[in-house]
Amino acid sequence: MYKLTIDFFNRDNVVQIAKELIGKILVTNFNVVRTSGRIVETEAYVGLTDKASHSFAGKPTPRNEHMYAQAGTAYIYVCYGIHQMFNIVTNSSGVPDAILVRALDPLDGIDFMLERTGKLSLDYSLTRGPGNVGKALGFNKRYSGYSLAGGEIFIEDDNIKFGVDAIRSSPRIGVAYAGVDAQLPYRFYFKGNRFVSGKPNN
Repeated sequence: MYKLTIDFFNRDNVVQIAKELIGKILVTNFNVVRTSGRIVETEAYVGLTDKASHSFAGKPTPRNEHMYAQAGTAYIYVCYGIHQMFNIVTNSSGVPDAILVRALDPLDGIDFMLERTGKLSLDYSLTRGPGNVGKALGFNKRYSGYSLAGGEIFIEDDNIKFGVDAIRSSPRIGVAYAGVDAQLPYRFYFKGNRFVSGKPNN
């Protein structure tokens, strides 16, 4: 088990990184409470040319400013006024590529996740979908801008290997407004995992 370094994220192919994150472990360690889950679904966003991205055409705003930070920075935004959506910035500083973590298979701190989400028992809905990921792992917009090189938010690799057919791709979810870019196969998921949030999932 080892923590991914910033070099992992500091590459120019956000789509490849999004695929490689499947199977890695997302960890939060807030107030000495560790919660984690294996990443089973991601979406890549190519900052400057992707109409589905918050940073399309290179327009920094108070909302997306952390997308322009160095690789390995957390970018968290609020969706529908409720959901804390966790993203990881990639590529060089000033190039606003990012990866949305859409689903996790829970590992550590499940009791704390249940408390945060108000659930009584573990089922697939605990960390299925990016809003549930944010709630279960304790994300809040105040953590946007944190480095994944620190001790509060980071990614671990336990060297789990998947078969060549285990990781699938599809168009992203909920970005129909992006026109032709909505059909780009930038969503990756672990085939058959019950925590995968959208279809297809097999």
